[in-house]
Amino acid sequence: MQSLKHRIDQFFLLTRNGTDIPTEIRAGLATFLTASYIIFVQPAVLSETGMDFGAVMTATCLSAALGCLIMGLWANYPIALAPGMGINFYFTYTVVIGQGIPWEKALGAVFCSGIILIVLTVMRVREYILNLIPDFLKSGIAAGIGLFIAFIGFVQGGLVVENPATLVKLGNLKSLPVLFTLSGLILIAVLLQKKIKGAILIGMFLLTILGLPFGLVSYHGLVSLPPAMGPTFMEMDILGALELGLITVILVFVFVDLFDTAGTLIGVSQQAGLLRDGKLPRATRAFLPDAVATTAGAAMGTSTVVCYIESSTGVAEGGRTGLTAVVVAVLFLLALFLSPVAQMIGGGYTPETGRTLYPITAPVLIIVGCLMASNLARIDWNKWDEALPAFLTFAGMPLTYSIADGMALGFITYPFTKILSGKAGEVHPVMILIAVLFMMRYVMLGD
Repeated sequence: MQSLKHRIDQFFLLTRNGTDIPTEIRAGLATFLTASYIIFVQPAVLSETGMDFGAVMTATCLSAALGCLIMGLWANYPIALAPGMGINFYFTYTVVIGQGIPWEKALGAVFCSGIILIVLTVMRVREYILNLIPDFLKSGIAAGIGLFIAFIGFVQGGLVVENPATLVKLGNLKSLPVLFTLSGLILIAVLLQKKIKGAILIGMFLLTILGLPFGLVSYHGLVSLPPAMGPTFMEMDILGALELGLITVILVFVFVDLFDTAGTLIGVSQQAGLLRDGKLPRATRAFLPDAVATTAGAAMGTSTVVCYIESSTGVAEGGRTGLTAVVVAVLFLLALFLSPVAQMIGGGYTPETGRTLYPITAPVLIIVGCLMASNLARIDWNKWDEALPAFLTFAGMPLTYSIADGMALGFITYPFTKILSGKAGEVHPVMILIAVLFMMRYVMLGD
């Protein structure tokens, strides 16, 4: 037993990264629980295209597990992967329903985007771009992801609701889910203040238990058989996608994944203290999992796989190595058989208003957002040519509800602000090219 622990320690470099096996397991469990909603949301979204709900659910779990395993065993980072939110809506409502493209051809486009991402990764283009991003923008990205996560938590907890006049407003503080979210925030904050190990995970389990008698959490059983993947397996139509000329669709899939994953890697790695001199070690390895999982996921029957911002929950719990990602992978595989348990903790509560809320996981997202906000202190607010692009990056992510779009605002303003301030020598030509490409993406490719 001691020999096994030693081998695990040596393989994942646990001691060197200041962590241990129990901590990594807790971190993996925390990450999985905050991300497990995708197991049910993904098939609900993609089934509107005519795809089989159960088959998409199985494909979602398997593609997520594959991505996490590659990230954990190959790149050794505590970052989980799963089919991305946002890009799945683009797949369903813009490509399939909006443009009338059969889902088989849309999956073919996803498959092609995955191949392109693999090529860009192997050629180290993605790592090259990552290393060119200046430190102040990396801090803005990390803080922006935190603010984005917190905003998602506010919405999922019912603290913020939509308003026709002001877009958003304060939710009903008298409603049970909102009170539960606020109570969860205080509970987890107190546990963190007392420096209790596993504070976030303990808080989630306590909230689950407390939510049962109030009906906020529903018991669905323990075990179920995995749904068959046959209806979607190898149904992607690659030639059909190319014949239809879905080059624009493929490029959007590539572009969003490229910068969405880059932003998540920067944000989570900076939070975990894994950046070295502003650079991410083994960056090419870290970029490979989403590319491979996207390609395999399209073959199995699901949309683009990305690095998950919920990984920051595991990092907040102490996760520092790939063992965290491996634990998440195992849990995604177990979810095929234990989906009722995952649904109980990560599933939503639908009150009379009809909007599904997540009072168990929402407090966790807000807490993590608070932790990541500390990156704002690294920005020199007296330098407008750096402060403005960083500000637009972190403010843009929650306001556009997109990591990639928030990064676009910062990447576009950064080179031009520097150049017009007489500091053209500080801007790498590739960063100017990226700014131009971002502008072309929105002008020519639209949404």
